[in-house]
Amino acid sequence: MGITRMIYMVTMLFSLLVSILSSSTVGFDYFQFTQQYQPAACNSNPTPCKDPTDKLFTVHGLWPSNKIGRDPEYCKTRNRRKRAKTLEPQLEIIWPNVLDRTNHTGFWRRQWKKHGTCGYPTIQNENDYFETVIKMYITEKQNVSRILSNAKIEPDGQSRPLVDIENAIRNGTHNKKPKFKCQKNNGVTELVEITLCSDKNRAHFIDCPNPFLPGSPYLCPNISIQY
Repeated sequence: MGITRMIYMVTMLFSLLVSILSSSTVGFDYFQFTQQYQPAACNSNPTPCKDPTDKLFTVHGLWPSNKIGRDPEYCKTRNRRKRAKTLEPQLEIIWPNVLDRTNHTGFWRRQWKKHGTCGYPTIQNENDYFETVIKMYITEKQNVSRILSNAKIEPDGQSRPLVDIENAIRNGTHNKKPKFKCQKNNGVTELVEITLCSDKNRAHFIDCPNPFLPGSPYLCPNISIQY
């Protein structure tokens, strides 16, 4: 084998290896759009929230995820367009740092670096990440509080069966199964988070994979969930 051909083959193998490693690092199967109920999120946090909460589900994050294996995190960015400051008034309403309202920007920065960077090519850059969340929550009406309210389920502190909450969410997501997170505080099981799932292109809702399993402290029981 000539030296030129050997160099060519080594170069091609190296390129293939880089391609495989890159795809395994940033690949993902679907998006999780997770929203947290502010009072329950504060109650389940070891450190008390610094400010009064609103009785609303607000955004926790938009997370590229995998059905099997680890979810991607802290991926390399390709387009360095930053978040426009003009988005911040809307983000403060729909995506506040519930645990510390003096530091919204730090919360957003962490969500972008840990999760948003891995959403390429559906998510093109940092600004697109936050614009997409605003679009999902407001324009596409994926606001969980509104979906529940449309089904006459209000945050009045009642204990409810899980099926009522699930059916309400399904009615707003083309009958696709959401993911729920609950946590017990002082003997009361509170609804902490609801996740809506969509395909990796954000073209349509899908049934959320990977629910919390029996034995998990976050598993929602079938009855007596406070919201």
